[in-house]
Amino acid sequence: MSEALARPQELPPLCERDFVLATDLDGTFLGGSEADRQRLYRSIERLRDRIGLIFVTGRDPEFIAHLCDGTDVPWPDYAIGDVGTTIAQIYPVATDPVRPIQLLEDDIAARWANKGDAVRRALDGHPGLTLQSTEFRYRVSYDMNPASYCASAEDKVAGLGLDSLISDKRFFDVLPAGVSKGPSITRLIRHLGIASDRVLVAGDTLNDLSMLLTGMKGVAVGGSEAALIDQVRGNSNVYLANTSGAGGIIEAIADFSLFPVSEGDPHAV
Repeated sequence: MSEALARPQELPPLCERDFVLATDLDGTFLGGSEADRQRLYRSIERLRDRIGLIFVTGRDPEFIAHLCDGTDVPWPDYAIGDVGTTIAQIYPVATDPVRPIQLLEDDIAARWANKGDAVRRALDGHPGLTLQSTEFRYRVSYDMNPASYCASAEDKVAGLGLDSLISDKRFFDVLPAGVSKGPSITRLIRHLGIASDRVLVAGDTLNDLSMLLTGMKGVAVGGSEAALIDQVRGNSNVYLANTSGAGGIIEAIADFSLFPVSEGDPHAV
């Protein structure tokens, strides 16, 4: 377990740090070459008093805890999980390191209105959708087979007053109306009093689109889903990286001049 985040109170609050990275995991923060990942991870750990880290992922809190415990992946300060339906602070040394922030989740819970069972009934046996085994608090998720998928699923979800989201042409998520990565990272940034011009959001699939359209500086890393690139191309706030994963994040940090980028400078990424 990293010593850098032994206790959150030992570090300055994110609003006092020079730069905050809010990043998707699979294909983004966890993607790219080993050299680029190590460069980014080590820089973040070395400069934790100046760099804040927020995971914004479709993964559940249990995955986040297992990912960071005893590995070289830095613990985040906060995490937005479950495609925006979990907003939590991170306590690495605790037995329950991912702790939802109730103040920020009350609206999410109200929008969901305990409709999980209704969603599962409505989509039971629907062509092209296979229910995922993991149960989430405020979402229902399916693996999607695009060859057999029938788009009427979206109408069924809308009829329940909920939103549907397809990403990477293989995942189908049912979410509370108006809730996704973008609204949740915006809510957290405001809650923490972080200046939005010091934040970089990073992603690679359509479930990152709402995050990249928040108006904050963003990066679609190299190898991103083509449909995501089509949606953000021409947006001056979104950098289209050439390098995949962590290397694309490093590219964007330099392009936006968010933090010094120099391998020879101990105070740079």
